[in-house]
Amino acid sequence: MNPASTEIDPATESGQRPVGPAQLREVMSRFATGVTVITVGREHLHAMTANAFSSVSLDPPSVLCSVGHGAVMHRALTDAGRFAVNILGADQEHVARHFADKDRTLGAAQFDRVEWRPGHHTGAPLLSGSVAWLECELTAAHSFGDHTIFIGTVLEAGQGEGGSGLLFVNGRFGRPELSER
Repeated sequence: MNPASTEIDPATESGQRPVGPAQLREVMSRFATGVTVITVGREHLHAMTANAFSSVSLDPPSVLCSVGHGAVMHRALTDAGRFAVNILGADQEHVARHFADKDRTLGAAQFDRVEWRPGHHTGAPLLSGSVAWLECELTAAHSFGDHTIFIGTVLEAGQGEGGSGLLFVNGRFGRPELSER
């Protein structure tokens, strides 16, 4: 059995039904995450706030983000084949809220409130004030449940002027409390 390609149905393995979406959301809200804005550029210009993001591998350098099947970003990222990840700074809660707002204007107009420049490799918006950013080429996509896990090979990465990243925990944005060592 190859665990990398085998899906196990938890309901048949244990004889019990898995937890429901509300319970999982509540439990996972206790896990502090960083906040990113995923962007795609050129004719697919779009952005989405995401905290379902992680590094995958150092060699090759790769990251993943998880996007709901019904999200505008799902189609935009699939069609573009390249994307950027903007790791937001602690003072960018307004940016996170803007790109999480499902009622915002889409297309180029959604970027009117933020400063950005197109990424060299992707054309995807790199947001000013981000503490770090990555430009990625989409190298794999794995559909599971109501989301797709997109894996991107990192083409270029950079850092902003420093500062702490924006956190999300218990349904709220926050700043890390770093102690002196």
